Amino acid sequence: MLNNSNDSTTQAPQHGQQVEKQNASPTLIDRLSYMMNSDASIEKGRVLPVDDIPDVDNRLYDNDEYSLRCKLASLHRVINMYGANSGPVSDHVSVRVNNNANQFLVKPHALGFHEVTASSLINIDVNGVILHSGSTGFNANVQSFLLYATIYNNRPDLNCLIHVRGPSVSAVSAMKCGLLHVCQEACICGPIASQTIDIDASMKRLSIGDGIGDPKVKIFILRNYGILACGETIEEAWYRAFHVMIACETQIRALSMGIGNLILSSEEASNQVQKTVKTGGGGVSTGDTAWAIGELEWSALMNVLDTAGYHTGYAYRGPFLRNV
Repeated sequence: MLNNSNDSTTQAPQHGQQVEKQNASPTLIDRLSYMMNSDASIEKGRVLPVDDIPDVDNRLYDNDEYSLRCKLASLHRVINMYGANSGPVSDHVSVRVNNNANQFLVKPHALGFHEVTASSLINIDVNGVILHSGSTGFNANVQSFLLYATIYNNRPDLNCLIHVRGPSVSAVSAMKCGLLHVCQEACICGPIASQTIDIDASMKRLSIGDGIGDPKVKIFILRNYGILACGETIEEAWYRAFHVMIACETQIRALSMGIGNLILSSEEASNQVQKTVKTGGGGVSTGDTAWAIGELEWSALMNVLDTAGYHTGYAYRGPFLRNV
């Protein structure tokens, strides 16, 4: 009996170990592993539909803006699902309205990422003037939007911006070495702006360098403030945001061995990865369907949300899929 008691005492976790485990924040990789093995990624309880625009109100928006509103609202749900936002209401996500240089959609500042719907989105111009307040009556975070409007003004090819933070991403944004090509996800990100992007609070703008205009650059490091993932579409912006988060987390883990022990991808290998990414569908899509960057992956995500009852309003391209 004494031996059994000792065995039981030895096997029991110590109090300090329990506290440490409870306080440890799950990493993105931990969350992905958990999501792949359960339905824990989907919120429990009453589901708030993404597409909440009544048919009678469809006349307020043309088909393109209606689709864009559904996609941007879905993007907020996806970001929340992956735990990619640094807080319930913080972090910037926006999209240009139908390639209009002066109009954008943003979420109401008071809404959590899990609460954003198509009708709640606010239409704002490049100067921060509210053009349409959405269905909630809440205000937008105008000061925050004006900071990122600098990117839109200098890059007419970019239509969606996602400010990614979190411990790993913020840590990499504070490193002199920047994002290293230690994994395929880092290569997928493509060229990254080498200049520092500082926030000039007095001017309510981002103080940017000359490299901002390079059309190949769609990832910007905001020094000590995270990373800005951009795209010509919502699908592409999320595709880059997702991979930059994985790349940052991988780099943090790899650096624990010391930077001198890292084997970086060759320039040739990195270029080949980026060439493959440009074909869409991960470079392995077959058949007659031509996918843009991130579009195939986005379709799969929308299927996850729709299966869970979120009613994203997404128009599937695959003949075997339908709106739920």
